[in-house]
Amino acid sequence: MPGLVLFGRRWAIGSDDFVLPGAFELFVRLVWWIGILVLYTVHKGQFNCPGGGLLHSYLLGLIILLASIICALSALVCISMQGTISNPGPRKSLPKILYTRLLLYFPEFIWAVVGAVWVSDNSVQCEKTVINGVIGTVIASWIIIIFTIIGVVIVFDPLGGKKTFYLPDGMTRNLESSQSGQLLYNVKSSATRVWEKRIRLLCCCIVQDDDHRVAFTSIAELFRNYFSDTDLVPSDIAAGLILLHQEQDKMENCPKEPEEVLCHSPSSLMSDDLDVELDNAAHYMLFAAAAYGWPYYVYTNPYTALCKLNGDCCRNRPTDSDITGSDRHNFHFGSILKITGLQYRDFIHISFHNKIYEIPFFVALDHKKEAIVVAVRGTLSFEDILTDLSADCEDLTLEEVLENGFVHKGITQAANYIYRKLINDGILNQAFTIAPEYKLVIVGHSLGGGTASILAIMLRNSFPTLKCFAFSPPGGLLSKSLADYSKHFIVSVIVGKDLVARLSMPNMEDLKRRIVRIVANCNRPKYQILLRGCWYEVFGGDPDDFPTELDGRNQDALTQPLLAEESLMVHRSPSYNALEEESRLNSPPQYPHLYLPGKIIHIVEECSSRRLCSSDIKYTARWSNETVFSSILISPKMITDHMPDVVLKALNSLSQEHGSCLSC
Repeated sequence: MPGLVLFGRRWAIGSDDFVLPGAFELFVRLVWWIGILVLYTVHKGQFNCPGGGLLHSYLLGLIILLASIICALSALVCISMQGTISNPGPRKSLPKILYTRLLLYFPEFIWAVVGAVWVSDNSVQCEKTVINGVIGTVIASWIIIIFTIIGVVIVFDPLGGKKTFYLPDGMTRNLESSQSGQLLYNVKSSATRVWEKRIRLLCCCIVQDDDHRVAFTSIAELFRNYFSDTDLVPSDIAAGLILLHQEQDKMENCPKEPEEVLCHSPSSLMSDDLDVELDNAAHYMLFAAAAYGWPYYVYTNPYTALCKLNGDCCRNRPTDSDITGSDRHNFHFGSILKITGLQYRDFIHISFHNKIYEIPFFVALDHKKEAIVVAVRGTLSFEDILTDLSADCEDLTLEEVLENGFVHKGITQAANYIYRKLINDGILNQAFTIAPEYKLVIVGHSLGGGTASILAIMLRNSFPTLKCFAFSPPGGLLSKSLADYSKHFIVSVIVGKDLVARLSMPNMEDLKRRIVRIVANCNRPKYQILLRGCWYEVFGGDPDDFPTELDGRNQDALTQPLLAEESLMVHRSPSYNALEEESRLNSPPQYPHLYLPGKIIHIVEECSSRRLCSSDIKYTARWSNETVFSSILISPKMITDHMPDVVLKALNSLSQEHGSCLSC
């Protein structure tokens, strides 16, 4: 629902967000009140000790204060339970109750100070039980006050005092020069500065230069554009994701049409090609995983990795000409050796240098497949995250493509960095001098997969037999023309409901639209959605059939937003408008549709139980197309399906299954 308005400003919390925290505090206060009441009753006639008069007044005042707080909390919880997310009408009196509850913090603070002074007074010689009870009361009071202050800081919205209108980028300067246009322009600039400060705070531990400052501004504008056109609080988004997940599971449980069922037939030529690519992908995924260095090795071998690496730390490492960047104790290189199974002499160049738009990679000779492998590391640092989030589009000119293609800006700059290293520094020339008959293979996972794909496109002219394997690459990477062009030499491998493979600005806008629609039209209170959703995520079961205003509407009516949905959309961003059929042709979206690179292998998990799967998991693989990944799927595995160890496990399982079938 729209953010709660208190003290003349908007806060990042809704009027229906006080049910669960209020009920928890109410329980604590009730237990506390009963304990103090029992303590006061038992020792009612025993306050003749030094300091006992003050103690009597303190306990009596505390009982009355706690009773008042309990009444205010009860009213707060009851009112917050009323209505739905998009219908705050039954909760219109909640701000008054909240003002009352906040006022009660002043006497509680005074009572906490009085209790602390009384406890610290050495002249007090009352019974030990009473003193311990007062000490517990003082500690509880200060804990609640501190947590309340932390909560206020968390829900504080720096832009809550401004009217958050959206100013389209194409607005003429005449409007900006007017009074209203200048107001909108100032709000837009303020929102960008707020996001930029947040990003700088998160990245405070890294050295910041001009590239970082440009990236901060670009990413801040991206977040401002995305979040500026809705009036949702974080709990609304959580409720929306829960509802979407259950709705998605209900649709998956429905029987599919025969033409929608794709089988993996070993007898088909397509399947034979798939089996070959899966075997190659399983082999080269080791190189993509090895590029992560010791963090991946320790993650996959938590009990033995450190001992093994410590045993190798004193061995000879490559000379300074072979390796760049920091690798203390030889941990990174030692991990790469153990994961790939290669020897030191097989490595041509290793770079651990890491800055924004400059990511680590290594070049090695793979004698088993007779290939020169360029392995690019995925996201592992704040600098890599900034590269990921630099999601503006830029042109990539190629003579073979009829029209200039769009590519992800940050990943393209990372590919340019590696391209300059490989070509200008003569690394590839050195490799082909050693093994002139070998083919060139470029691999990477996640950010590394996206960088490897664009790098392969850049090198395609010079190395026509080049091959690229992109494991779990970002979805918003290449324009349609470049994606089609890359199908001749790039293979992308996606596991399950991988979030990153579906990440693009149009997909994020579609997710936002779906969240707004399902949240605005659900007829259940938010606390019920959250509680039942948590139960469903942890223990499974059948998806809840939440009634919504969408039920019973025909398909044509579903294309029009409902009144509740429009109330949560403050305005439409350019990219949001791009999803609507009525968007203007003369107003192109800021973030065009970008797609996954190359041919796509989609690996899905077969399991009888959706929650608790056995250790013997079976996978199936099939060729897919980019339209399958045009929507973000909500699932507990949307993150784990992206992890390199999960991808490697799935590929090894399929490769072993294929090998066993051949032996049979």
